[in-house]
Amino acid sequence: MIALATDCLLFRFTGGECVPFSAEMISVELMGESAHWFDQEFVRHAARAVFHYFRHELQRQTVTVGEFAFALEKVLRGFRLETAAPVPTDPRGGIVESDLCRLADESGVGCELAFFPRLREELRQQLQQEPRVLRFRGLRGCVKRLAGAQRWSLRCRDLEAQIVSYLRQCLNSESKPTEFALLIE
Repeated sequence: MIALATDCLLFRFTGGECVPFSAEMISVELMGESAHWFDQEFVRHAARAVFHYFRHELQRQTVTVGEFAFALEKVLRGFRLETAAPVPTDPRGGIVESDLCRLADESGVGCELAFFPRLREELRQQLQQEPRVLRFRGLRGCVKRLAGAQRWSLRCRDLEAQIVSYLRQCLNSESKPTEFALLIE
């Protein structure tokens, strides 16, 4: 048996046939179908991220075409242009809340790729309301859902740190019109 290259995944088709693809090869294949919907570079990066997720995060060597397409679709939908209805502010104190567990549920179990763009969009919506306190609650439950874990583990701890770091990075890149407190619990 020939060893699979470290930069390849075996894609299993519905007929049972398995074909090895690298991240670049799968990006080229996808561009033919979606070139008129998205920027080429954008789809290339999204496909590479999904590829990396299956290959390195989940440590899989084989993935069905359906699984890959489903994960890529979730990522692309995470970057949708339309915005959801804003969460109302608390008129008494300017406190705006977001439920991280709800965002994790919307992203799906084990689908961090869809979660992070959704989290950024939620942050942007909340910042438009110019809150005094921006509260993200349910971090521990969110992490366990995304990791698909019943108990807290090292992977959960790392993912928790990633989410907090990502929120901080997003805040630094967004223009903030007023001073406010960020609370992540």
